[in-house]
Amino acid sequence: MAKQLYYEDVDEGGDIPPLVKHPTPRQLVMWAGASGDYHEIHYNKEFALSRGLPDIIVHGQLACCFLGQLITDWIGEEGVLKKLSCSYRGMNFPGEDLICQGKVTGKYVEDGGHYIECNIWAGNPQGEKTVLGTAVVMLPARGQGQ
Repeated sequence: MAKQLYYEDVDEGGDIPPLVKHPTPRQLVMWAGASGDYHEIHYNKEFALSRGLPDIIVHGQLACCFLGQLITDWIGEEGVLKKLSCSYRGMNFPGEDLICQGKVTGKYVEDGGHYIECNIWAGNPQGEKTVLGTAVVMLPARGQGQ
């Protein structure tokens, strides 16, 4: 279990510890079943090749969920993910690392809540950012109950 992160522990411009995922074809099939996204480019190599792709590709929403995990692992149990958004800019492939990273872009207090804004992204081993996103979290402050 991750250590609890507090508002005072976070500096604007700071990095979020990276999360590396290793998607597999089996995981893509499982995700298809859970999400209802059965497009064949995610599990049928022949179909993917016929569409001009080099292989089956990871679902964009699955990559976004990995970014959600990056954030929730970082903030700890008392942190709250308030907003998460993603846009897809490239492809990730099973069998390759999918590297999730982020940076703190702002922090503020509003209506008694302590908020952190972040830019987040997922990339491939070649260093290309394939999914871009943002997140807003609420963290506990030291000496205050959440």
